[in-house]
Amino acid sequence: MELKRVVVTGVGAVTPLGLTATETWQNVLKGVSGAAPITHFDASAFKTKFACEVKGFDPLQYFDRKEARKMDVYAQYALVAAKEALNHSGLDLETVDKDEVGVIFAAGIGGISTFEQEVANYYLNKEQGPRFNPFFIPKMISDIAAGLISIQYGFRGPNYSTASACASSNHGMINAFNHIRLGEAKVIIAGGGEAAITESGLGGFNALTALSTRNDDPQGASRPFSKSRDGFVMGEGAGCIVLEEYEHAVARGANILCEMVGGGTSADAYHLTATHPEGLGAVLVMQRALRDAKLKPEDVDHVNVHGTSTPVGDIGEVKAIQKVFGEHAYKLNISATKSMIGHLLGAAGAVEGIIAINSIVHNIVPPTINFHEGDEDPEIDYNLNFTFNKAQERTVNVAISNTFGFGGHNACVVFKRFEA
Repeated sequence: MELKRVVVTGVGAVTPLGLTATETWQNVLKGVSGAAPITHFDASAFKTKFACEVKGFDPLQYFDRKEARKMDVYAQYALVAAKEALNHSGLDLETVDKDEVGVIFAAGIGGISTFEQEVANYYLNKEQGPRFNPFFIPKMISDIAAGLISIQYGFRGPNYSTASACASSNHGMINAFNHIRLGEAKVIIAGGGEAAITESGLGGFNALTALSTRNDDPQGASRPFSKSRDGFVMGEGAGCIVLEEYEHAVARGANILCEMVGGGTSADAYHLTATHPEGLGAVLVMQRALRDAKLKPEDVDHVNVHGTSTPVGDIGEVKAIQKVFGEHAYKLNISATKSMIGHLLGAAGAVEGIIAINSIVHNIVPPTINFHEGDEDPEIDYNLNFTFNKAQERTVNVAISNTFGFGGHNACVVFKRFEA
């Protein structure tokens, strides 16, 4: 069976650096940090008091009040990102065969704020009997964003969510890619959304000692590959890409951004929350992604790393890159964009995939911010180009993006400059 080619025709995002993909990309190139003291709730009693929140998002600018009340914040972000991506793609919603358009939209956690609110309301009013909002379950479940997008536009193709913690949206994009190249859909709206900056979200990650506690310097807290790194910074938002079968895109005269050419998955099979210290699962996932894409390691120009700024995780990923790419590792540009946007958990892969796509479109690699001389980790090889503190112009023909999730779930996606 001949596999179909799959291209990217649209992107959309809601992130701590902007309410659109364009605004987010512009701020990423400038090296802007989205970290600031938490405003969603009073975080004064928590070990970590800051995060990368989405700023200036008013759901009533996008939905009527009744509609907005039926959706968790993560689903609102998802719908807004999907709308931008569809507009960007130029897909004619009046003429497209909606039986051939699917939605695969990931979430690592889903509607955690809805869950918190409903459980709190139940215990506060327990004496009056069990009373819950009828929208509690559909607001909370992690698949509902995919369902809402399909309902909004009438898309009847493959429709579901993927959940693999921080690798969720990379797994979703890989599944979408496979559906299209196997001929099971012409277009799939793929991405991820998350809104877990809540009391239980923050408290839970603090209990794991996973978060930075650099409360006196939020914007400098996420510092991948620095010796003084002390954990990741929570982020929120959504990212969405429109994946399309090549001939379908050409037939409608679409503006093709790039081609998706491969995806790889693996497991660390090692630890509940920590990545393998030698990066064994990371090695496998990049090798499998490149094999699927029919590319050699030396074909890659840019690696958007998982790069969370955790003590163990950063070292393992560096070791994995060196094992996979060998001498070519020193010719790559590596960037850890979580240093700016924070860790968007289940949405991380989608937003960082958009950044990788833009690096190909614009031939520029975004920076890894917050590195300072004198903060070198003796276990990290600084002959590698981590694109520290300033974006670098270069030809980017192939970019890959890594995501690694709690439970040892790994997923890597591969994008390539489009050639007719």
